[in-house]
Amino acid sequence: MNIPQSSFPRIVIIGGGFGGISLAKKLSKKEVQVVLLDKHNYHNFQPLLYQVSTGGLEPDSIAYPIRKVLQNYPNFFFRLAEVNEVITKEKLIKTNIGDLKYDYLVLATGSETNFFGNSEIEKNSMAMKTIPQALNLRSLILENFEQALLTDDLHERDALMNFVIVGGGPTGVELAGALAEIKKGILPKDYPDLDTRRAQINIIQAGDCLLKGMSSKASKKAEDFLEKLGVQVWKNTRVTSYDGKLVTTKTDLTFESATLVWAAGVQAVSLKGLNAKEFLTYSNRLKVNEFNLVEGFDTIFAIGDVALMETEDCPYGHPMMAQPAIQQGKCLGDNLVRLLEEKPMKPFEYKDKGSMATIGRNKAVVDLPNFKFQGVFAWFVWMFVHLFFLIGFRNRMVVFINWVYNYIRFDREARLIIRPYRKNYSQFKD
Repeated sequence: MNIPQSSFPRIVIIGGGFGGISLAKKLSKKEVQVVLLDKHNYHNFQPLLYQVSTGGLEPDSIAYPIRKVLQNYPNFFFRLAEVNEVITKEKLIKTNIGDLKYDYLVLATGSETNFFGNSEIEKNSMAMKTIPQALNLRSLILENFEQALLTDDLHERDALMNFVIVGGGPTGVELAGALAEIKKGILPKDYPDLDTRRAQINIIQAGDCLLKGMSSKASKKAEDFLEKLGVQVWKNTRVTSYDGKLVTTKTDLTFESATLVWAAGVQAVSLKGLNAKEFLTYSNRLKVNEFNLVEGFDTIFAIGDVALMETEDCPYGHPMMAQPAIQQGKCLGDNLVRLLEEKPMKPFEYKDKGSMATIGRNKAVVDLPNFKFQGVFAWFVWMFVHLFFLIGFRNRMVVFINWVYNYIRFDREARLIIRPYRKNYSQFKD
């Protein structure tokens, strides 16, 4: 990898997400050599992926080059690499561009879509965890309407315009709200020769409420907002299969749809060499102690989605969201310095800053530790928080300008089929 030898301890970070970037920043200008590995050369702001999928933002608005984030830090090295295996006994990482020794290893690999072992759904549904996946979904949504114009079969046309979202968490709720806004304000103008009133947006939740991790008031309000937008909400309904045409559930309810978006869960990204049952949980998360040290190791740490730290307040681990990853990254940065100085490390304490979700134009729900509110004010708070956490002044400005333009014009300029997503539509002609 052409990483120079150094008298400083080498800390290797795998993953350039919220946790990895936060840790790397914390270690800047310290007497350590930091090597960050990621299979992408950019940091991806996942909370706004649904806006890329629905044409509200271009992908480069929510991505930022990792090298630029850390370009002024001494003793920092980035390599575009995919990690294949960790040889713990040799303190060695094997990647597609070569091997690398480490003194301390930090896993910040994040999470991926969890299909719960259902290979048919995994094959035929759309996920939305990466920018390429978001672009695929954007293309498919637009291609479905283009295809609907070409058929005179009403049954086939309805299936092409029927969107099913599985999962009632923030991702599913925000995507459903955005699609409903498109149906209301954009489709009639873009497709005047198509009866877009027949388009349907369905959100299916296996549990009895949306936004399960938020307050009951936020959950109820989000459901009210969605129903006012014309979204059909199906609760206590579990999807069992999807063959690319028919969505089957555990009840008698079925849907004929060309698009199923799977937002029903995530699991940690695991690495070969770190898959022992003793320290892996059901969601692939690595068990860590209060210092983010992986159980059974003294030089391997894990932060963010991949780490499961059991505490009294969070017996099943911290939420797999940005805030725990950022806070753990900062805390571990301090602790690694303390460890090298032979000082005792400080246990991690999670500070819950709240959670939020937006449901279309002027509608959002916000749960803060001591204050909960919904509606227009919550929507402005949601916008401010997401702008604040975007990396880069240009990104903040571009996103802000896009949001202002979209708000005034009730438009989404980025509804472009840049990279076509080829779907076999012939099955809808049966």
